[in-house]
Amino acid sequence: MVSFLTAIGVMACLYLVSLPPLSVAFSMRAFLPKSAGLARSALDATALEELAKLTTLSIDSGDLDVVEKFAKTGLITDATTNPLFVSQAGSKGDVRYEAMVDEAIMYAKESMGGGDANLPDPEAELNLAIDKLAVNLGARLTALVPGRVSTEVDIRLSYDTEASVERARRIIQMYDEMGIDKSRILIKLAGTWEGIQAAAILEKEGIQCNITLVFSFLQAAAAAQAGAYLISPFPGRILDWFKSKNGKEGYHPTADPGVLAVKRMYAYFRKYGYKTICMPASWRPSRGASIEGSDVDEILALAGIDEMTIPAPLLESLNARDGNEVTKECDADLDAA
Repeated sequence: MVSFLTAIGVMACLYLVSLPPLSVAFSMRAFLPKSAGLARSALDATALEELAKLTTLSIDSGDLDVVEKFAKTGLITDATTNPLFVSQAGSKGDVRYEAMVDEAIMYAKESMGGGDANLPDPEAELNLAIDKLAVNLGARLTALVPGRVSTEVDIRLSYDTEASVERARRIIQMYDEMGIDKSRILIKLAGTWEGIQAAAILEKEGIQCNITLVFSFLQAAAAAQAGAYLISPFPGRILDWFKSKNGKEGYHPTADPGVLAVKRMYAYFRKYGYKTICMPASWRPSRGASIEGSDVDEILALAGIDEMTIPAPLLESLNARDGNEVTKECDADLDAA
């Protein structure tokens, strides 16, 4: 058990270090200190409620209780997971997660014919157990949200098209064994050339893909041309990169390089008829963390895009803000002009 949890911890670390050190009409009210805003009426909607009217919302979490809490609001449609969430699930000490871990280990042992004996090469069994744990968590999430759940292929396979395709097929097969149709699942693949080629193969088989770790327009365009169902660009990571290069402490949200990059991707998809969904993730405070209310700068600046995946703390921030702070800022026709 310890070695298995250690392994998924390493997987989570690999996921984190794979992230590069990256890095007009606008409602000014969203970026003013709370004290400068208008008094809130009891009849006003929250920013979260107003945002959900413009953009499909996904929750970026593997915490079952947190996901259930937000799913019950009716504002959250999908859920995304990554190896970090799977690692956290395996080490929570919660009996629900412990059961997922135990079942994943037994599934791998039975499938590999290892029983309690050590296999000559335990890596294959370990990889299967990790995938099964991710599927167990994803299966629980499909019972909480009405839409799709993203499950990630091993990040170590990001430069191996064939291996990525095989692991994706295996993940879908495990979901099928649990009675969950592939239409409820998005396979997360890294936005490398090999990952995008894997998506092209899988999409032709009816397996929908989420191309993640997207930091550039070229990645987005390649994913759309490959027929990927969805991309996850990281505006916050793009902002990090620009800040590290030019020494700026912050940007107005409308000038945030990450926001502008995502708007360009979205406009390209719509202008040229690609059906690929643009779902940004990984957020940063455009104006700097010291500015009150800046934690949701990029989210508000992209209101109106196809979809967003947002972690629980930022969902809470949106839920505490006035709905009149939200206006449609992402318009493909205007951004493509």
